Amino acid sequence: MAGGLEPDDLKVPSNPNHSMILYSSLVKQNRAKLPQKFSSMSSLTEKDRPIVQLLLNAGTCPRCILRFCSVGSQMLYRHPYKDLMKVLKEFLKNNPEKEDTVCFDVVDPPCKKVRLEHPEEGPEDLNHNGALPQIPQVNDENTAVENSAVKVCNVCLGILQEFCEADFVKKVCQKVNSADYQFTSFVFSVSLPPQLSVRERAAWLVLKQEMRNLGLSLSKDDIVQLKEAYKWIIHPQLSDELGVPADGKSLFEVSVVFAHSETDEECHFLATACPDCFKPAKNKQSVFTRMAVIKALEKIKEEDFLKHFPCPPSSPKNLCVALEIQCNNGAVFVAGRYNKYSRNLPQTPWIIDGERKLESSVEELISEHLITEFRADSFNFSSSGREDVDVRTLGNGRPFAIELVNPRRIHFTAEEMKRLQQTINTSSDKIQVRDLQLVTREAIGRMKEGEEEKTKTYSALIWTDKAIQKEDIAFLDDIKELKLDQKTPLRVLHRRPLAVRCRIIHTMRSEYIDEHHFRLHLKTQAGTYIKEFVHGDFGRTKPNIGSLLNRTADILELDVESVDVDWPPTLDN
Repeated sequence: MAGGLEPDDLKVPSNPNHSMILYSSLVKQNRAKLPQKFSSMSSLTEKDRPIVQLLLNAGTCPRCILRFCSVGSQMLYRHPYKDLMKVLKEFLKNNPEKEDTVCFDVVDPPCKKVRLEHPEEGPEDLNHNGALPQIPQVNDENTAVENSAVKVCNVCLGILQEFCEADFVKKVCQKVNSADYQFTSFVFSVSLPPQLSVRERAAWLVLKQEMRNLGLSLSKDDIVQLKEAYKWIIHPQLSDELGVPADGKSLFEVSVVFAHSETDEECHFLATACPDCFKPAKNKQSVFTRMAVIKALEKIKEEDFLKHFPCPPSSPKNLCVALEIQCNNGAVFVAGRYNKYSRNLPQTPWIIDGERKLESSVEELISEHLITEFRADSFNFSSSGREDVDVRTLGNGRPFAIELVNPRRIHFTAEEMKRLQQTINTSSDKIQVRDLQLVTREAIGRMKEGEEEKTKTYSALIWTDKAIQKEDIAFLDDIKELKLDQKTPLRVLHRRPLAVRCRIIHTMRSEYIDEHHFRLHLKTQAGTYIKEFVHGDFGRTKPNIGSLLNRTADILELDVESVDVDWPPTLDN
């Protein structure tokens, strides 16, 4: 049988203290016709007999029984449901005194804390008004076997039954394949109904009481987590069907959301017992989230839990349903530099009070092509600073990065990126991009590192009200490291906090044009408001060109000539 242990895997440990699992030999020559490899794989010991007996009697599925028995062998969970049920039935029928036992070496078994020790402190034998009911010992194993034939598990609500089968795996894979994603591995995530935690707690409490009566103990930490067991079963099947490995670090996620409306209200008593654990959140439809329920279960006293919930839990009529099967690829990041040649183009969409002022923007002219090629759901645009709608960006351009959310296509060669860059550049005469490349999320941080310590170079066309001669502006060339105090400009006060910012003009170079015009080339600290440095913004920027020339000055045109950020890397385009 697939996933079974080979005969060569059997060995008797030379060191009795070596980590071992005791396996009972379940099948004799005249026993039920189970495959031989599987028949010797039961990792159950005599200490597990009361757990198996009680849970089968309560309507628990075999895989959940393995979880409560702390079975850590992934292969066992992958065996067919019917075969597992047969093994458990055989286990109960066997006379332990006559059974042979075999020891198997197991890699990294989980810590199994079912041990002989003094009973844990806790409520003694209680009745249903705050008590555990007395579960009758099933001396006639046939009774347990007959009662175990339940359709829906009372603990997992069918997760480890119906949804481990090949038909469901194919359904998931059909969803993945129809979404047409590029991926080389996957990570599988599952969202379980929060009431499963309540049911598992109820089953554990009744088991703990039973084990205490036998002088044993069972910690809730010994129970294999339902999600973990489910992934042990489902991962190999998904890998085989999709043809790629499961990888916890994969950026491609396949997720399944389970729901069970029949038992949705089973968590509600916790809100009364632990109201501080259930607080409304803006992004949550219900206060009964899995984390809130777990928090409440950790807080509620056992006797209070037992007053409100049956132990063991009853079997439901219906299976869980797979409410959603979704795929999502991790974001892809594209970086480059852009030039803006238009004085009527904003960097980002210009929308005021819901009304669009201009038909396009830099980010849209670039991203519309990326969205199409990467087949992404959406994008997020960022850049090293921004220019006003009437300011051009020349020279080597301004560094930018675009996050493409949930892209279907993720693999591009350098040649394909070059062609994509050409497509962007031929689609509009308002912008051009260069050095277009795929980058990592971490690399984008370099664009923002020390942003205000970087320098930028500008060219400003300036008008003065009084006539000027060349010698009137020559002194500007000699000014170095001029310190400014800039109060938040009036034009951006609606979106920036009011503050006084210290900025530096490193150098200036003037070009005389005529009596009322000259061009000024400036190298400044990033974040300097150049327009306000020219006209003074009603005295909010000091000093300014107007105050330095002792006349009214205004700016007619402004160009960004360089943004001195050494990122992204220059490509040979």
